[in-house]
Amino acid sequence: MNKESYTISKICCIGAGYVGGPSMAVIADNCPELEINIVDVNEERIKRWNHDDLKNIPVYEPKLEEIVSRVRGKNLFFSTNVFKEIESADIIFLCVNTPTKTQGFGAGKASNLKWLEICARQIAENAKGHTIIVEKSTVPVRTAEVLKNILITNTKKSFSILSNPEFLAEGSAINDLNNPDRILIGGEDKKAIEALSDIYAKWIDKNKIIKTNLWSSELSKLTSNAFLAQKISSINSISALCEKTGADIEEVAKAVGADKRIGDKFLASGPGFGGSCFQKDLLNLIYLCEYFNLDEVAKYWESVLNINLWQQKRISRLIVEKLFGTLNEKKIAILGFSFKANTNDTRESPAIKICMDLLKEGSFLNIHDPKVTSKQINKELKDYSKNEEYNFYNENSWEKTLDIDEALKDASAVVILTEWEVYKDIDWENKEFLMSSPAWIFDTRTITERKSINKTNLNYWRIGNEF
Repeated sequence: MNKESYTISKICCIGAGYVGGPSMAVIADNCPELEINIVDVNEERIKRWNHDDLKNIPVYEPKLEEIVSRVRGKNLFFSTNVFKEIESADIIFLCVNTPTKTQGFGAGKASNLKWLEICARQIAENAKGHTIIVEKSTVPVRTAEVLKNILITNTKKSFSILSNPEFLAEGSAINDLNNPDRILIGGEDKKAIEALSDIYAKWIDKNKIIKTNLWSSELSKLTSNAFLAQKISSINSISALCEKTGADIEEVAKAVGADKRIGDKFLASGPGFGGSCFQKDLLNLIYLCEYFNLDEVAKYWESVLNINLWQQKRISRLIVEKLFGTLNEKKIAILGFSFKANTNDTRESPAIKICMDLLKEGSFLNIHDPKVTSKQINKELKDYSKNEEYNFYNENSWEKTLDIDEALKDASAVVILTEWEVYKDIDWENKEFLMSSPAWIFDTRTITERKSINKTNLNYWRIGNEF
């Protein structure tokens, strides 16, 4: 404890999911002198990370496969031996799930810190020597206090707790990790902060490493995601106005985004935001504001969520209206189920609610997605059916198609819900004959060309446009 600095040679990451896997792979690739062990109690997930066929790894991210192929078995390892790796680690990253509570106080808004608490108890029991604990998962403000209390209460060992939230975007995670806008490290132990900072400094400019106290770091992550979600809800609200007035949302977004104070990122209108962070972090922020009696602040951020849900319901309702007010026994082709392109993550995907709305109207869905499996789709729809409004769910009311033609066959409409590149290249003149006439294209991602659609007899709706 009295050394001038901490020596880091072995890293343990608890959690082999969308954060832990890519984050540790990039660290391993840039720091060959470090031994990194990713552990998870999910045996199937670890088995897939160790699979000979790299296309079978559980997380799809462009360029991730090639990085894993370079470092796996050299200085990056995957196992279920949690206790052993905790014992030998100098630094432990916590990359476990922190879902929204479903029952009890704060249900529906507060984070469930069950897995973080379990990790803290495992670390308290198995760690040797001084250990640096790094919060990588998105957590509510003052979570470090919870970890500290558990560690101090259960052991006489010494620990440093740091907050190091991830700011990567799924679909571009590897680039975000290799070329981040900033690295944020919050903590009280300056030596621990420097030790973690030195790891990142192997490939990141030190000027990009921001050092704060624990609470600023934790709140910064929630605030960043809240601001991004607000930007998406803002442009989506304007997309509806464009459809009423004759303005074009792409032209409006281009003009607005040219203002450097606003910027052009996150100004693509669509069916709403999804993923593991935005909704969860907004709910968490709302809960914190309510807890501290900041009711007006809570209502402000709640409105961002409300617009997101309204946008999804608006699209579902519009599809029903355009198809003569009924979808009963009509086939609908769904192109895209992941919440965004270049990821197989379906958590909180707008496609889930829109699909459930269409199923509720009696339609049969042909669902296509380049990376999402039937098992994932069924799990998401089945989980959503626990909501009383959607308890009608029947697994036989949809099927996953292997190619786009199969999805379009006999469909009364096609709904583009994810901006996969493959959907941008569809030749609608040659696909029209597959569909049931009169058929519709509903483009919620503005990726189709109006000129090419006009050459067909297909009816056409594109978000944020009056046609």
